Amino acid sequence: MKDNLEYRHLLQRLISIPSPSGEEKAAADLVQRFLEDKGCTVHRRINNLWIESESEAAGKPTLLLNAHLDTVKASAGYSFDPYCGRLENGRILGLGSNDDGGSLVSLIQAWFLLTAHEQPYRLVFSATAQEENSGADGFDAVKGEWGNVRLGIIGEPTGMKMAVAEKGLLVLDCTARGITGHAAREGGVNAIYKAMEDIEWFRTYRFPRESQYLGPVKMSVTAIEAGSLHNVIPDSCRFTVDIRSNGEYSNAQILETVMQNVQCEVRPRSLRNNSSSISTGSAVVRRGLEIGLEAFGSPTTSNSTRCDFPTLKIGPGLSERSHTADEFILLSELDEAAGIYFKLLDKLEI
Repeated sequence: MKDNLEYRHLLQRLISIPSPSGEEKAAADLVQRFLEDKGCTVHRRINNLWIESESEAAGKPTLLLNAHLDTVKASAGYSFDPYCGRLENGRILGLGSNDDGGSLVSLIQAWFLLTAHEQPYRLVFSATAQEENSGADGFDAVKGEWGNVRLGIIGEPTGMKMAVAEKGLLVLDCTARGITGHAAREGGVNAIYKAMEDIEWFRTYRFPRESQYLGPVKMSVTAIEAGSLHNVIPDSCRFTVDIRSNGEYSNAQILETVMQNVQCEVRPRSLRNNSSSISTGSAVVRRGLEIGLEAFGSPTTSNSTRCDFPTLKIGPGLSERSHTADEFILLSELDEAAGIYFKLLDKLEI
């Protein structure tokens, strides 16, 4: 797109501001000033911002554009300053460039392109906090402020492909209980051995129903902790299970199956991050296919899990770069994104 230099500069300035989940104030301040300088009335709650094309009283359905302000913390593996925001060899470098700064600045640009003339919907753009840690002061704190949303566009790095389905997330903290004893004797019940039986179930069990776009439910044991002395049989073994749901089962249904098959104590961190999907027959997906966009199922979660309305996840950059050292986004990816959003949404009947 032409005239996008100011959006590149906005992204570079955002990268220069550390904004891990829960610490987004300075980044929110920057975006707020940018929007106000362009004549927008900015609404804000905590570190969440939004702008509206017109009042809900106009009677049009609402279309939401959303991206998140926060990042994960910088890993130790960076070979350059993660907050440099440097332009080098056709790339903008730095933490948050790909996830989720590229989507954020591109959706802002798309908002101005779309609102330059009348649309059959009321358009809301929102930049929200605490996406990376599913915090209570992020998307959930403000989603009731936007009225009755008919469709959401969630900006995340997808290579500008349409994520028509997204796996949900269920994290389980499990504890196997045993009886302590001396390792040299026959007494005691080893909690590690008990945990191994349940871990083997998580490793081998397959939920029967698979999704067209998301495949099977995926369960992975990702952490384990037990014991402190070489000569003491441990009486507890704690382990964590990462489960990615596929839309064929709710998180509550998956938890019920787990509880029926394991002996350890199981505590879910949250049941609310369910899988999400949008009908491939919906107007926005049909439009996307018409303009040559590809549909796929995404293995990663986003603010789509927070929505009680249909959402389409799409944005510049690649998911594979997210949460990795030496994060970057290509200028070519950034330059094309707003134009694709415009083609996808201009005059769309939702």
